[in-house]
Amino acid sequence: MGAEFEPMGETPQGIIMYTPDGYMSAQLCAPGRRNSEGGDMYRGRGGEYVAAGSSYIAYSGPFYVDEAEQRLQHEVNISLFPNWTAQQKVRLVEIDGDVLHLSSSTPMKLGGANKTVSLLWHRATPMAE
Repeated sequence: MGAEFEPMGETPQGIIMYTPDGYMSAQLCAPGRRNSEGGDMYRGRGGEYVAAGSSYIAYSGPFYVDEAEQRLQHEVNISLFPNWTAQQKVRLVEIDGDVLHLSSSTPMKLGGANKTVSLLWHRATPMAE
């Protein structure tokens, strides 16, 4: 087993959503991200872009479930990381009550090494009507 790599820290923030018509969206970021000094998202300094981009993951597209294999396939239509666009991300799935455990089915290159990704998502509290 290799060394752990937590690019979003020990307590990342995020949301993953699955719609009834077969689309998903995932957003994940490190807590405590700094604001851009100028407040203009298109005129940040180089270091601000590096900090923002390396502390945030976002992608979305259709998803497909294979209950028998306990697998979930995310087809990436758009992504903050352009290399993922038009790729399929296969995730191994475990559900325990209100906790969704997703892990990558194959290692991914992260931080200069191949890593197996594992995330625990907790069901959001429903909004009051």
